[in-house]
Amino acid sequence: MRIGIIGAGNVGSTLAELFVRAGHDVTLSHRGSPEELGDLVARLGERAHATTPEEAARLGDVVVLALPFGRYRELSPDAFNGKIVIDATNYHPQRDGVLPEVDEGRLTSSELIDRHLADARLVKAFNNLPMTVLKEKARPRGASDRIALPLSSEYQEAKRVVAQLIDEAGFDPVDLGGLVDGGRLYQQGGPLYLKPLTVHQLLAVLGVGGEQPRAS
Repeated sequence: MRIGIIGAGNVGSTLAELFVRAGHDVTLSHRGSPEELGDLVARLGERAHATTPEEAARLGDVVVLALPFGRYRELSPDAFNGKIVIDATNYHPQRDGVLPEVDEGRLTSSELIDRHLADARLVKAFNNLPMTVLKEKARPRGASDRIALPLSSEYQEAKRVVAQLIDEAGFDPVDLGGLVDGGRLYQQGGPLYLKPLTVHQLLAVLGVGGEQPRAS
């Protein structure tokens, strides 16, 4: 799969490493010139490339938003039309500026991105844990200490694709439903935010029983 990543900081570079390790082709981008990412691309190997954010979006079968949340307004919506887009961002008012509608719970940060990228298929994922945890805790399927990563979206096929990526990256995907209600559970301030949990531990926090979910 071709994965475009918008942002090449801690989040973007960590996810790129996980995806390359899983056998995917990754196109990285950031605010500066692609040449500035030469060392990172060289370290990741032949499956990694660098280009502009707009081109990374156009090239990717899946596009990951790994930039600071407040910069989503810089994205050209046309480049994302029809794309599966993973929202790996989190709203931090001290960095992104105060948004009363988000602070008061009237909207989520993912809703704002979804409105901006109106013709994309947005899935919220890879946002609830520090990247150090993802670097250290990736495990093969079936490992007893494999941690869970939640995802949410209105788009079922997009969720299936992202769940597969989560599984291939070394984590158990857990579908928490729609973008808004599900996303609130693991955005900043939610009960799953910054908590590395196995599937059973995660379901216990939410008061849910049942069998362990699997990637499609």
